[in-house]
Amino acid sequence: MEKAEFIQVRRFIVKLGKMLHKYGTPAFRLEAHLLEVASYLNVHASFISTPTSLTFVIWSDKHEEEYTHAARVQPGELDLGSLSRTDELVSSLIAGELNLQDADSRLTEIESKIKFLHPLGMMFAYSGATGAFAVLMGASLLDAIASGAIGLVMYLFVYWSQHSKRVLYMLEPAVALVSGLLACAIAHYLDPGINIRLVVLSSIIVFIPGLALAIGLAELSSRHVVSGTARVMDAIMQLFKLYFGAFLGISLGFALFSEVEHNPIIRLPDWFLFVAVLILCAALVPIFNIRLKHAPFAIMCGFIGYFSTFWASKYLEFGLGTFAGAFAVGLFANLFTRVAKAPATIVLMQGLIVLVPGSKTYIGLNSFVSGKDFVQAEHIGQETFVIFMSLVAGLIFANVVLPTKKAL
Repeated sequence: MEKAEFIQVRRFIVKLGKMLHKYGTPAFRLEAHLLEVASYLNVHASFISTPTSLTFVIWSDKHEEEYTHAARVQPGELDLGSLSRTDELVSSLIAGELNLQDADSRLTEIESKIKFLHPLGMMFAYSGATGAFAVLMGASLLDAIASGAIGLVMYLFVYWSQHSKRVLYMLEPAVALVSGLLACAIAHYLDPGINIRLVVLSSIIVFIPGLALAIGLAELSSRHVVSGTARVMDAIMQLFKLYFGAFLGISLGFALFSEVEHNPIIRLPDWFLFVAVLILCAALVPIFNIRLKHAPFAIMCGFIGYFSTFWASKYLEFGLGTFAGAFAVGLFANLFTRVAKAPATIVLMQGLIVLVPGSKTYIGLNSFVSGKDFVQAEHIGQETFVIFMSLVAGLIFANVVLPTKKAL
């Protein structure tokens, strides 16, 4: 291989790897995808991906050229629209529809493409997601409305953090603290019947790292020990920061507005669950930046995950219903890959977001620290552990029964 050609190839691979990492791709999927691309481009390669670093080692067939690149990167955030476009580009390259130079130019275009929804629309997406989650947690209509209202404010902090590094570093405790203060203010001035702690949890649910915990465990099960351990520990620290912020916010709120006794309200009818799942999954479309052509499949996957678990939980006890939900979600995602020729991650994340027990982890932490339960939850610690294990096992079984056709 000529030196100029090798330089072009390794630049493309490094650029592709950094972009996939930026879009939140798990280590085992990112490394497998890059190996496929390297093989097509007639080079040998080895990759190490962790949440905060990337290492590329690339060499030609007879070691005429060798290259090592190590980079310190920030943990990626899910951007499933850009991930889909990047996968389409790589597929076109492998199919011979694009040359390497054109593919490199297209990568730059994808990287500079902004999200399809205006910040005002994103604000209402956050509001819809938080309010819908409150309903799924068994909240009253007033709790859901309060959560949705605070969710509007939560996005303002997200938008602010995109333009300020100082806000970005303190985002988790800041949003939780403000959420606690606002919930206490609402309970004092507007509605003393709301469940303050449940409203706070619902308001910050977008920041709860349940999905990161699940991805970390999936990486560990795939023997990506370094990346999996780092991701799990990072998620745990995020959870601690969120809980501290919420604890401080509620404490300050009670001091400023006086503590209001919660008056339990009758739960919403069961059919509200269908509406809540629809709103939650629809709100996650712009939050994850999912392309509109994939949105119906993603929403459908969310329904499959939630109601498979809901149905199976009637027959399987102690969190094992999540295994059925994860298995169903995994099968659907792998089937989607075969039909739509797109990464399974696009729809898989929608299904996982309604399955992962991040909220239960938060509830367990609250029970451990304060000794109080703000929702009915028995054996919350054991149940959370079983749910995590069931989730990973369900995805593994789904990949055995119906293997995916894509690395991503």
